Parts: sequence; structure tokens; C-alpha cells
Amino acid sequence: MTPNNTNLTLTGNAEIQQNGILRLTNDSRRVTGHAFSSSPFRFKNSSTGKAFSFSTCFAFTIIPEYPKLGGHGLAFTIVPSIDLKALPSQYLGLLNASDSSGNFSNHLFAVEFDTVQDFEFGDINDNHVGVDLNSLNSTFSAAAAYFDDAVSESRNFSLNGKAIQAWIDYDSDRNLLNVTISPSGNKPKVPLLSSEIDLSVILEEFMYVGFSGSTGLLASSHYILGWSFKINGEAQTLDLSSLPHLPGPKKSHTDLTIGVSVSSFILLISVISLAVYLFVKIKNADPIETWEFEVGPHRYSYKELKKATKNFREKELLGYGGFGRVYKGKLPKSKAVVAVKRISHESKQGLREFVSEIASIGRLRHRNLVQLMGWCRRRGDLLLVYDFMENGSLDKFLFDEPKTTLRWEQRMKIINGVASALLYLHEGFEQVVIHRDVKASNVLLDGELNGRLGDFGLARLHDHGANMSTTRVVGTLGYLAPEFPRTGKATAGSDVFAFGALLLEVACGRRPIEPKSSPEELVLVDWVWDKYKEGNVSEIVDKRLEGEYDVVEAVMVVKLGLMCSNSVASARPSMRQVVRYLEGEVSVPVEVRNPNGEFDGRKDHLGVDHDGFDDFLQSFPSSSFDGLSKSYSFGANNRDLDTSFAASPISLLYGRGESRLSD
Repeated sequence: MTPNNTNLTLTGNAEIQQNGILRLTNDSRRVTGHAFSSSPFRFKNSSTGKAFSFSTCFAFTIIPEYPKLGGHGLAFTIVPSIDLKALPSQYLGLLNASDSSGNFSNHLFAVEFDTVQDFEFGDINDNHVGVDLNSLNSTFSAAAAYFDDAVSESRNFSLNGKAIQAWIDYDSDRNLLNVTISPSGNKPKVPLLSSEIDLSVILEEFMYVGFSGSTGLLASSHYILGWSFKINGEAQTLDLSSLPHLPGPKKSHTDLTIGVSVSSFILLISVISLAVYLFVKIKNADPIETWEFEVGPHRYSYKELKKATKNFREKELLGYGGFGRVYKGKLPKSKAVVAVKRISHESKQGLREFVSEIASIGRLRHRNLVQLMGWCRRRGDLLLVYDFMENGSLDKFLFDEPKTTLRWEQRMKIINGVASALLYLHEGFEQVVIHRDVKASNVLLDGELNGRLGDFGLARLHDHGANMSTTRVVGTLGYLAPEFPRTGKATAGSDVFAFGALLLEVACGRRPIEPKSSPEELVLVDWVWDKYKEGNVSEIVDKRLEGEYDVVEAVMVVKLGLMCSNSVASARPSMRQVVRYLEGEVSVPVEVRNPNGEFDGRKDHLGVDHDGFDDFLQSFPSSSFDGLSKSYSFGANNRDLDTSFAASPISLLYGRGESRLSD
């Protein structure tokens, strides 16, 4: 390959270097790089529709920014068009969030070499090879390994840091696909992946061949050292020793030059000046401790974030709350628009544990979660960097007098997105994540009004199968499951209760508690239940919709909101059941139980006294509500009341934006 190669079309960060190496990505974050044949190849017999056999051989190297952590990988790809509307990070520059789970119209064939485990797509580990057909959920995959012919056994090895040769062979007559890799130049006799599959339904008659790579929070540089490809024949095997090598680090001769050319007098002045400079720099800087290199998300420099937010000027302020201020910023290098949260660290929890917990949350990956991009520590302050959500929080579209009224189908899309995110937190991640603060002000909307759950400031993690330890009670009044203040244990059921309140909020356009309403309308779930019993569902649905909504869906959402809001934890559905209801896999029950339960003495089987909870709810006088100070989330008034008995040191998103009452 040469820098002026006209056989390849390069897009994104891809470039051919002077030594002939194709670099797909550099060490920039959240970028993509593509290199495809400039002209399409014929892959099918036009008369029979049968796909042709093909073979390819290429050598690649993945150099991660942090060797122990790795970054996202690359993929050999066959696509119908080189104009890919694709995302970086776990999407590998191949697909976007709307079509990544499988779409027959994608006509995508890819073999991924991935060094990050993405739970959203069911990756088996963080060092694997997978075959992707129309989807990023690999049809079949295996941990990276090669067959050692000398000892007749398979040997695992890392995809990072070394030159690796790969062979991909498709036999059309036998409908057989083989994928083979090796860290040496010799092709093993036994492939890593071998499967019978007819690619005729995947491939179109004319398609482009090439490579795609991407970076995420942690960057990796992806290089293609050499490549051969052939239709109806075997591709030429490459000789690794004859391919160009990646250059090593440049050597510096600055000290020698200074020692020879600078006089003793100037050298003395230089040393004094340097000493003064270093003294001032060390005085104003935070040293990076060894443990900080082990955490996941990227650490930004304070100077970089200061420049991005224009010195944290008030004009860039998006919102503020009890945990800090949030600013809009544009990163100087990537030009990505982000939200930067500046937190004054006053928690009793140590800074190391603080950042470690951020690292755990930072590994969450789901299309309906707001992505933590990185962080910065400076003295006693912590700065957190997130994806910027153009439309702010959901509450400003629902309450008071919103400038824009969400259509019913938009509300359903938001509900489904948040439900999918909660299911991932409860069951799809390597640990169980209890959010503990699900509410409208913590649902952020991107440019396409997709709902993304954010603010993990109160979140807690525990292993699957283990019980959540007792914690101090935190949460927001109206979303707080009644058993939580009694037991002190937050569970997945607690999140389901809060999601029930969110369902009713979205359907009704009202807050869970309206302190200035009449007594019968004070608590939303009670008001909805009364109207539901009367059969007046039309009075429940947000009047701003002016009757433009799907009645069947509205009834389903109201029923589901009441089911999730049941004061008896065991009577609530799980998030998996909720998702099945929303997706129409099963129908909601015809009859819905009273959400306040029907127990003698108003006690459930857990011993929770519901009269006691009502006393707890009513123990706040009206002045407690009226005296709330105003706070803002993306410039909108946010008057949710939080009853908080403790504060977590992490607040991962856009300002909590509520006043809090404490014992």
C-alpha cells in the first residue's frame, strides 16, 4: 500500500502512512476509521443468486493506549455501501444504535477482532474473534487462539501489541466459513472458527471489501500491515518478515545538544528558570498516583476541560444541584460536544474508592444509558465528562408548561428505552446495578429524543446471587419504595417501583407528588387508581395530547404503572417482565390489584405498615414544599423533592437539581 493508493477509499481517521502501513485509527477517542475498495466486487452469480467463494489474508496490529485495559477492536468487513452511518466505541464503526441488533437490510458480513467485552452485544470476553451477520451480536465467536501444529493443541494469546496474521476463507460449494489467526506467518491447519453457513442471503451482487476500526473511552491504534483478497480462489499468504514494521519511539538528543552548544552561564540561568517553573507547576498540580492508571474511563487534563468550557464561564452553565455544576464544553482535540460536571469532593469516602466506583459505572455500555466518557482530578475537585444530551432532561417536556409536547409514540419510545436500560443494569451487566434514583429528571433525551438513563450518583453494585447490604435511605419522595425506609435495603424491586412512578409521569404529564394539589390529587398513583377503578382512563392521560394517542397502549402503560407501584414488593413485576409487557410478548393482566395492597391492619407479608408509611409521607408540612429553593436542570425549573438521609460521592450526570431534606 502507498500513500497515494487509488484502490482504497479512506474515511474517518484512516490514512496510509509513508512506510505503507494502513492506520485505521490513532489515539483519539470515540473516532472511526474505514478503508474500503474503491470499486465494488461481484460476490454473487446474477442468474442463480448463489454467493461466490472468496478468500482473504491480512496482517494487523492493535496498539492500546493502556496495555492492561485495551480498547475497541477492528473488523474485516463486506458492505453494500462505503457511506456508513456508523458509531464508534462498541459499534466498531459498522452500525449505529438503531440497527446494531439485527436488520436484514444491513447486508453486513464482518469478522471482528475485539479487545473489549461489550455486554450489550453478548461478547464472550475482552479478547475474542467473532463473525457478525447483519448485527453486532456475533453469530459465533471464540477467544483469540491459534492451533499449534507442532504439539497439536490450541494456544490462547492476546490480540493486543503484536503483529497477527488472519485468514478468512469461504467455500461456496460447501457453504463453509473458516476463520484462522496466528501470531506467526504460518497458517495453522485447524481454524479458530469453522461453521456451515450460506452467505447468499447476506451478500448482495456487488459489495465493497475492507476494514473498519473504532475507539471509545480508551483508545487503540489499529494498523493493517498487509492485505490480499481474491474471489473464487485462495488469497496470497503474506510473509510477516517482509512487511513494514511499526516505528519505535523516537530518540531524543536534546540533552547532548544543550550540553555542547550552551555556555555555562546560560545553562546556569536555564537551570534556575527551570527550577522556578517546576516549583510553580508542582505547587499547582495534582500528582498522578499509580492506582489512577488502573481505572477504566479516560482521565482528562484540567487544562483541557478548562479550555473546553471556556474557563467554566457562566454562559456555558447547563444546570446545577447539590453535587456540583454542569457545563457545556467542546473538547479541543476531537471537537466533541460534552457535558462537564464539576464536583467539590466533600465525601467521607476516600478519593481512591471514589474514582474506583466511577470506573465501575464507567464500564456500563448500553444505548439507553448516558455514557461516562472520562474524569479529571484536581486538588479537592472532581470533574466528570459525559455525552452531551441536546434536549436535556425528560421532566422539562412533561411538567408545568413545556415548550414542546411529546407525542405519544415519542413517549413510548422513551419508556421502552429506559426499561431496556434498567433490564441491562439488573441482569445484563457483570454485576447487579441498583440505580436507586429513577425519575424523569434523570432521564436525558438526545437529539432524536431517545431516552437515556443517567445520574448514577446513588447507584450501588453487588454480585449476581448476592444480597444487597443495608444502606442508609436515599432517594426521591414519590419514587421511594415503601419497604426501603423500613429495611434499608435497595433492591431491583425498588427500581421497579420508581419506574412505575415514571410510567405514570409520562402517561399523565404530572409529578408523583403535587404538593399544591387538592388532597385527592396529591399522590399521583392514588389519583390514577381512583380514576382507573371508575373506568376513566381518558382522564388519566396527559390532556396536552388532545386525545392523539393509542388507547390500547395507554391502558397498558397505566396498568403497568400501577403494577410496578404496588406497595408489596413481591407483587411487582421484574424488569424482564416489564420489557416483555412493553414489547407485546405477553399481555398485561385484565385485573390489576390495588397498588396500596389489601391486607388486614394494612400490613404486608414483610411487616411493612402502610399507615406508617403514610405518616412518613405526611410528616412533611406544606411549608417544606413551599420553601424549596429553585434549582435548574438545563435551564428548566426542577422542583422534585428528595428525601435523602445520605449522599453518595458520585453524581454522574448533569446536576441533581433538587433540594434535599435530611434527618
